Amino acid sequence: MAKYVCPCGYVYDPEVGDEESGIAPGTKWEDLPEDFVCPVCGLGKESFEVEE
Repeated sequence: MAKYVCPCGYVYDPEVGDEESGIAPGTKWEDLPEDFVCPVCGLGKESFEVEE
């Protein structure tokens, strides 16, 4: 599963999720809400790059 990297360095790993943001492990990137923002810097999903 691909990971998604914010310009600030935060990495969203779908296998891990983000418990602090209430996102369960196994939550795919495309299943995140459209208003998801980086929990570190606040940038939106459109700012993230795919890391294969």
